[in-house]
Amino acid sequence: MSAPTTSATKKHQGPRESLFSRSGAMLVMAICTFYFLVPIWWLFVAATKDRGDFTSSAPLWFADFNLIENIVNLANYRDGLFFQWMLNSILYAGAGAAVATLFATMMGYALAKYSFPGRETLFNVVLGGVLVPATALALPLFLVFSQVGATNTFWSVFLPSIVSPFGVYLARIYATSSVPDELVEAARIDGSGEIRTFFTVATRLMTPAMVTIFLFQFVTIWNNFFLPLIMLRDEKLFPVTLGLYIWNSQVNQIPEIRAYVSSAHCCRSSRSSSLSSACSASGAVG
Repeated sequence: MSAPTTSATKKHQGPRESLFSRSGAMLVMAICTFYFLVPIWWLFVAATKDRGDFTSSAPLWFADFNLIENIVNLANYRDGLFFQWMLNSILYAGAGAAVATLFATMMGYALAKYSFPGRETLFNVVLGGVLVPATALALPLFLVFSQVGATNTFWSVFLPSIVSPFGVYLARIYATSSVPDELVEAARIDGSGEIRTFFTVATRLMTPAMVTIFLFQFVTIWNNFFLPLIMLRDEKLFPVTLGLYIWNSQVNQIPEIRAYVSSAHCCRSSRSSSLSSACSASGAVG
């Protein structure tokens, strides 16, 4: 009785992976990891140096460790303007991603569960919106906001950020597969309205998709640069991406801010790396 079981087990195991192929894969991953980590390491090392050490010391190793002093000077420079930029980015990205997730989930659910004329046409238009680069829409948006006098305001950056065609696409696909029609019909029979059914039944089943949409949209808004560049003139409204770009352009004219720029990039990159990792993990789970 044991012999057939052993042969069947060996048959289902499949071909064994060779040591050479595994070693090659590990080598490629190690090289890629090194390639992506070296810039982050350089950024951290640069943030610990003062202005004189940038050109007189090894670029990938420490000189005098002045990280804390640089961060304190960064916080005091122009009354903590950098942290105002960070707060703006958190507000733009956090609130924009939350509203975009809600809208995308509602539209995706409607496209998945309701039949109405033009549904597929509308969905195809949404898919076409995924292919349009954000930079191509920045100038038309600027013209629209300038007509109503809304440029150089919080809303000129926030309102375009709450639209997520990819989120609508993902929400529809996920709602089609994860929200059974029978469950929606049972809720209707029990007297639940459409809005209550969406918020009490559908959203609970679509939570993984909603988290994925939120993280992707958060990272997209956080890294957005061109739209704030053409919309904003008041530096107190700048997100951190635009603010650091302005500081980088002023390094040659104001050399003392070089250390502040490195420290600011280090603070921003640590947050962006954690968000990107969470986004990738959420995408894998979704």
